Amino acid sequence: MIRTGIGFDVHRFKKGRALVLGGVKIACDRGLDGHSDADVLTHAVMDALLGAVAADDIGVHFSDTDKRWKNADSLRLLRRVVDVVRAKGATLVNVDVTVLAEIPRLAPHRVEMRRRLAKAMEVGVDAVSVKATTMERLGAIGRKEGIAAMAVATVEMKKKVRDSSALKNSIAAKKHKAGYPQPNIINLDRIIDNKIIRSAL
Repeated sequence: MIRTGIGFDVHRFKKGRALVLGGVKIACDRGLDGHSDADVLTHAVMDALLGAVAADDIGVHFSDTDKRWKNADSLRLLRRVVDVVRAKGATLVNVDVTVLAEIPRLAPHRVEMRRRLAKAMEVGVDAVSVKATTMERLGAIGRKEGIAAMAVATVEMKKKVRDSSALKNSIAAKKHKAGYPQPNIINLDRIIDNKIIRSAL
């Protein structure tokens, strides 16, 4: 079974912090504010993966009040999320992410972002897409107040092994529909009825 999750995150700019997107440090006169390294791109991917397997969100798994995640490398957190996805019986198919930013220019870094994300998720680079667009100077992002990211993750859930008794009942029902004798339990009822009739005589 194929399932899809959607992730979104936004962080405001803050002077004096490094700008990290997709695990790549990018030269910029400002970084993003946040409890961890504020890698907004990776955070969107994480939420999309968690959403695909209905496993809450990154705020539940990595609370911003927990000192363990202070300045944490988001790619390390992404690896933990991948473990959650696998524990749910899912295999990652692909991730598609779009970054919304006026600055900086991200085109020169997209290949390296894809490579680092793919490595963290243990998938091929061809399973990871990273795109970027501006907001045409509209809204807070357009005013260069921060960066946002949207992501979609597709996973494939493993097929559950059917209970053996349920499988037998299903086979019996199919045989009956095809003209085979009724399931044994019905034949047993007939035998019991016959015995009751004989005893009454």
